Amino acid sequence: MGEIILYIILLVAGGVTGGILTATVLRKTVLKKSDALLEEAKEKAEVIKKEKMLQAKEKFLQLKAEHDKAIGEKNREIQKAENRSQQREQSLNLKFEEYNKKQKELQLQKQSLTDQQTLLNRRQEELDKIKEELSKAQEQHLQQLELISGISATEAKEQLIESMKEDARSEAMVYIKEITEEARMTAATEAKKIIVETIQRTVAEHTIENTVTVFNIESDEIKGRIIGREGRNIRALEALTGVEIIIDDSPDAILLSGFDPVRREIARLSLHKLVTDGRIHPARIEEVVNKTEKQIEQEIIETGKRTVIDLGIHNLHPDLVKMVGRMKYRSSYGQNLLQHSIEVAKLSATMAAELGLNVKTAKRAGLLHDIGKIAETNEAELPHAILGMKIAEKYKEKPDVCNAIGAHHDEIEMETLIAPIVQVCDAISGARPGARREVVEAYIQRLKKLEDMALSYHGVVKTYAIQAGRELRVIVGADQISDTDADKLAFDLSKKIQTEMTYPGQIKITVIRETRAVSYAK
Repeated sequence: MGEIILYIILLVAGGVTGGILTATVLRKTVLKKSDALLEEAKEKAEVIKKEKMLQAKEKFLQLKAEHDKAIGEKNREIQKAENRSQQREQSLNLKFEEYNKKQKELQLQKQSLTDQQTLLNRRQEELDKIKEELSKAQEQHLQQLELISGISATEAKEQLIESMKEDARSEAMVYIKEITEEARMTAATEAKKIIVETIQRTVAEHTIENTVTVFNIESDEIKGRIIGREGRNIRALEALTGVEIIIDDSPDAILLSGFDPVRREIARLSLHKLVTDGRIHPARIEEVVNKTEKQIEQEIIETGKRTVIDLGIHNLHPDLVKMVGRMKYRSSYGQNLLQHSIEVAKLSATMAAELGLNVKTAKRAGLLHDIGKIAETNEAELPHAILGMKIAEKYKEKPDVCNAIGAHHDEIEMETLIAPIVQVCDAISGARPGARREVVEAYIQRLKKLEDMALSYHGVVKTYAIQAGRELRVIVGADQISDTDADKLAFDLSKKIQTEMTYPGQIKITVIRETRAVSYAK
């Protein structure tokens, strides 16, 4: 029993000792591992610390570079601003110097004018004294003549006037008789000549350009299909479009004749669609013509809108916009009316700007100046300028615009400065070389002939054909031509040009006679 207890005690003591030893060993092992983990953590912390330091340095360098770049750009902008300021300062200094220089020049000119005025006053006083002396001498001379002749000056004047009246009356009667006889002999010839020239200059070209459109076809076989059985197709087309369709022996061509250019265009497009489609019969013709009419109507409106937008014209009545679009299908002497009106609008705006006038009003009047040519009205006997003015008044256009439209062919009196601008620009656009199919060589020859014709007269020094041949300025010698002779020269030259030359519109002859007195103040 005692051995068992001893054995148990030993066993317990050994277990305790083993536990203590085991605990000691485990503690040492744990301490070693914790030291290793601590060392490893320290190393990783060092690495992370270094990486963060590097990242921080890189970020700092990057921010520093961006800051330096921003500072550099601001410095450059500041430098540019300083340069601009210096340039402006230099420019202002130069302008200030020029201003001072002009002020000095003006002061000198004022002083010179003052001196000249003083000199003129002195000379005027001298002239007044001389006039008084001449008047006294004339009175003494008249008194002596009255004593010698035995009649007063008034009676002598009356006798002289009566004598001159009788002579002038007899000479006038002879001259009137000669003119009357000459007029009777040449009246019929002149009348025929005026009619022939009018037809040659207007009617022939107008008819060719504005009443016929040529429609080209691929073969003559299509002509039969367009005519149709017993001519029903062509009759339907003519009835729907209001255009005469002429099919003759002309190869590969059909003529569309009519005075309404819009209807001719509808007929041309309808024919093109029918020939392209191949189905040509009255029902199809009616359908195509109706569609084409709507298409042309829409195109007219779009053209008018696009034109007024391009020119910067606002608040134009829709009916006037539509009329502007219809100008596309109207021509005058081969010149498209819409292009001509756009040219006149732009030229009027430029000229108004140069003269300091209302540019928008001038541009508006220039665009609408020929609106009367495409008006659908019963007042066809009115000139297109007056008709256009009435249309503009109907749609509440400004009085300045209406007056410019009505006066651009001198049909009414001009009331504003816009009116002569539109008139001049209309002449420029219509008379420039190439505008109305006039060959440049012929144009130059006509101007040369015009100047040579004026140079052939006695006393003419120089001649200038200006405004594209619409005006001829003749400079004469003051010592060779008197004022009366200048009037006679202008009249004779106008008659000679009218007789010997052919030209569009009218030519204004201006004879300039001037006397110059030159003196120098030293």
